[in-house]
This record gives sequence, C-alpha cells and structure tokens, in this order.
Amino acid sequence: MKKPVNQVKLEFLSRSVNESFARASAACFAAQLDPTLDELNDFKTAVSEAVTNAIVHAYPEELGRVSMRLRLFADGLVEVQVRDWGVGIPDIPKARTPLYTTGGEERSGMGFTIMESFTDGVRVRSTPGKGTTVTLTKRIARRAQEGAV
Repeated sequence: MKKPVNQVKLEFLSRSVNESFARASAACFAAQLDPTLDELNDFKTAVSEAVTNAIVHAYPEELGRVSMRLRLFADGLVEVQVRDWGVGIPDIPKARTPLYTTGGEERSGMGFTIMESFTDGVRVRSTPGKGTTVTLTKRIARRAQEGAV
C-alpha cells in the first residue's frame, strides 16, 4: 500500500461514552477528503460499529484500551484500524455471520454486516486472549472543483 498523506492515532478506554468520541473524531479526520454527507455518514456508522464491538465484546468484565488509527491516501482512500487487547475472537467467520452475537439479548449481531455494507473493505485479525484488529477502508469519490471545466 502507498504511504498515507496524513494519519492520526487515538487511544481511549473501553467506556461506551467513547464510541461517540471515536465516531466524531473519525468524521472530522475524513472530512479532509471533502466527502458527501452520505459518504461521511456511512463512514461514521461503520466506525461506530467497529468501536462498539471493541467496547462491548473485547472487555466483557473490565475496562481496557482501544486504539483507533486513521490514515488518508492521495487516491481518496480513508482507512481506520480499530484495535483492542481483549478476549479476541475464536471463530472470525462465525462472528461475521449476520445475527450472531456474544453480547447478550440486547445486541443485534449485525455489527460486521453493517461495517461491510457501509465500507469498501473490512479485514479482521484476532487472536484469542490477545485482542482483535478491525481495518475498514472507504473510498471517497473525487468531486469536481467548483468552476472546473
């Protein structure tokens, strides 16, 4: 992959209130690519799902840390990597199955499905007992500059 033109890394505790912080931070960072509102909303939704998964599933009994690395590329690609050092996912294909959840009755089991629907790519790496990394990519369409011919 090419070198990013800009990047940022954030780290926060796995408190549910930090999901909105992560979502807003990701949106502000991606705004550099001048996305449409639909593109930005799709990206925010996917980031929200990835961060919520880390908060809810990685640390079911304790607080832990979550990191979010965002990178922008010259070709309009934005990438976000959400990482935790929690319990990990023993069966990634099963976890990516719609309606499957380990989060209890109040969870829909649609997190990965939503991430896949609102981005161009989702990669998941996980080691049980060591944590999970979810990488999302979204291409932001280039819009014609005002006054361009």
